[in-house]
Amino acid sequence: MAIRLTKTKIGLLAGAAAILALSGAGVALASSDDDASEKPIPGSALDKAKGAALAETGGGKVTDTEVGDDESLYEVEVTLDNGEQVDVQLDKNFDLVGSETDSEEDDS
Repeated sequence: MAIRLTKTKIGLLAGAAAILALSGAGVALASSDDDASEKPIPGSALDKAKGAALAETGGGKVTDTEVGDDESLYEVEVTLDNGEQVDVQLDKNFDLVGSETDSEEDDS
Protein backbone atom coordinates (compact mmCIF):
# COMPACT_ATOMS: atom_id res chain seq x y z
CA MET A 1 0.00 0.00 0.00
CA ALA A 2 1.55 3.26 -1.09
CA ILE A 3 1.07 6.44 0.91
CA ARG A 4 -0.06 9.31 -1.22
CA LEU A 5 1.31 12.64 -0.04
CA THR A 6 -0.46 15.75 -1.17
CA LYS A 7 0.95 19.24 -0.84
CA THR A 8 -1.32 19.76 2.17
CA LYS A 9 -0.02 16.65 3.93
CA ILE A 10 3.58 17.56 3.15
CA GLY A 11 2.97 21.05 4.55
CA LEU A 12 1.43 19.65 7.71
CA LEU A 13 4.32 17.22 8.19
CA ALA A 14 6.87 19.98 7.63
CA GLY A 15 5.06 22.22 10.11
CA ALA A 16 4.95 19.47 12.72
CA ALA A 17 8.64 18.78 12.21
CA ALA A 18 9.45 22.48 12.63
CA ILE A 19 7.43 22.67 15.86
CA LEU A 20 9.23 19.63 17.26
CA ALA A 21 12.61 21.06 16.30
CA LEU A 22 11.86 24.44 17.87
CA SER A 23 10.52 22.92 21.08
CA GLY A 24 13.67 20.81 21.35
CA ALA A 25 15.81 23.93 20.90
CA GLY A 26 13.83 25.65 23.64
CA VAL A 27 14.47 22.79 26.03
CA ALA A 28 18.17 22.86 25.17
CA LEU A 29 18.35 26.60 25.84
CA ALA A 30 16.42 26.32 29.09
CA SER A 31 18.68 23.57 30.37
CA SER A 32 21.96 25.14 29.29
CA ASP A 33 24.58 25.71 31.97
CA ASP A 34 24.82 29.33 33.14
CA ASP A 35 28.48 28.76 34.00
CA ALA A 36 29.32 28.57 30.30
CA SER A 37 28.87 32.34 29.93
CA GLU A 38 30.82 33.23 33.07
CA LYS A 39 34.35 34.53 32.59
CA PRO A 40 36.91 34.35 35.41
CA ILE A 41 38.68 37.49 36.57
CA PRO A 42 41.95 37.77 34.59
CA GLY A 43 45.53 38.75 35.47
CA SER A 44 46.44 41.25 38.17
CA ALA A 45 42.76 42.08 38.71
CA LEU A 46 42.35 38.57 40.10
CA ASP A 47 44.85 39.19 42.91
CA LYS A 48 43.22 42.51 43.82
CA ALA A 49 39.73 41.02 43.78
CA LYS A 50 40.80 38.04 45.91
CA GLY A 51 42.44 40.36 48.45
CA ALA A 52 39.37 42.59 48.69
CA ALA A 53 37.00 39.62 49.00
CA LEU A 54 39.05 37.88 51.69
CA ALA A 55 39.31 41.16 53.62
CA GLU A 56 35.50 41.41 53.52
CA THR A 57 34.93 37.82 54.67
CA GLY A 58 37.76 37.75 57.21
CA GLY A 59 39.33 34.71 55.58
CA GLY A 60 38.32 31.56 53.78
CA LYS A 61 39.23 30.19 50.37
CA VAL A 62 38.41 31.77 47.01
CA THR A 63 36.54 29.09 45.08
CA ASP A 64 35.27 30.98 42.01
CA THR A 65 35.47 34.37 40.33
CA GLU A 66 33.52 36.12 37.62
CA VAL A 67 34.00 39.33 35.67
CA GLY A 68 30.94 41.15 34.35
CA ASP A 69 28.53 39.76 36.91
CA ASP A 70 24.92 40.99 36.82
CA GLU A 71 25.26 42.77 40.17
CA SER A 72 28.78 44.21 39.86
CA LEU A 73 31.92 44.22 37.76
CA TYR A 74 33.60 41.51 39.81
CA GLU A 75 32.16 38.65 41.85
CA VAL A 76 34.35 36.54 44.10
CA GLU A 77 32.97 33.42 45.74
CA VAL A 78 34.63 32.62 49.06
CA THR A 79 34.07 29.38 50.97
CA LEU A 80 34.42 29.92 54.70
CA ASP A 81 35.83 27.37 57.15
CA ASN A 82 32.28 26.54 58.30
CA GLY A 83 31.29 25.59 54.73
CA GLU A 84 29.22 28.68 53.99
CA GLN A 85 29.78 30.43 50.69
CA VAL A 86 29.89 34.19 50.43
CA ASP A 87 29.51 35.97 47.10
CA VAL A 88 31.41 39.25 47.32
CA GLN A 89 30.49 41.92 44.76
CA LEU A 90 33.18 44.48 43.84
CA ASP A 91 33.24 47.55 41.59
CA LYS A 92 35.97 48.53 39.10
CA ASN A 93 38.10 49.93 41.96
CA PHE A 94 37.72 46.68 43.94
CA ASP A 95 35.52 48.46 46.47
CA LEU A 96 32.69 46.49 48.06
CA VAL A 97 29.31 46.73 46.35
CA GLY A 98 27.72 44.05 48.52
CA SER A 99 27.98 40.47 49.72
CA GLU A 100 25.59 37.58 50.19
CA THR A 101 26.00 34.41 52.19
CA ASP A 102 24.72 31.17 50.66
CA SER A 103 24.34 28.54 53.39
CA GLU A 104 23.36 24.87 53.07
CA GLU A 105 19.88 25.78 54.36
CA ASP A 106 19.30 28.11 51.38
CA ASP A 107 19.64 25.16 48.97
CA SER A 108 16.82 23.09 50.47
